[in-house]
Amino acid sequence: MYPVRLSGEKRMSIGDHVFIGPNSWLQALSDNESRSIALSIGNGTSIAGACVISAAKNVNIENDVLVARNVYISDHIHKYIQAGVPILAQGVDKISPVLIKRGAWLGQNVVICPGVTVGEGAVIGANSVVTQDIPDYCVAVGAPAYVVKTIEIAVR
Repeated sequence: MYPVRLSGEKRMSIGDHVFIGPNSWLQALSDNESRSIALSIGNGTSIAGACVISAAKNVNIENDVLVARNVYISDHIHKYIQAGVPILAQGVDKISPVLIKRGAWLGQNVVICPGVTVGEGAVIGANSVVTQDIPDYCVAVGAPAYVVKTIEIAVR
């Protein structure tokens, strides 16, 4: 749904039946001459409005992921090493891949930090800050997020 801001769309891959809500921003930073995919969103994923996803090298959101409003996902941070130089002018740092596995759910206002893998079918509670990997089929909450429950897999 419009408006959606796209930056670096040549380095993005968006699957079929993906919903991206209004006021979201998808960004793939320039990698000089590289045309490699930096941001990948799998089939059937739903991204509610006002979300920011920023990739310098590799943010991979697999199929059927549910992303609530105001979620922030990034594989990098801003550098902040030179006093007197605006942060915006210092570039990026700590680039590390992010993977959100199939069927995960990121609640409202979640922040996913560089280097994190969110497991298959995992649930991240609202307002959580994920700084380390979350295993498959777990519920994690808090800042920093920690596992509070394991989801039982239904046997058919």
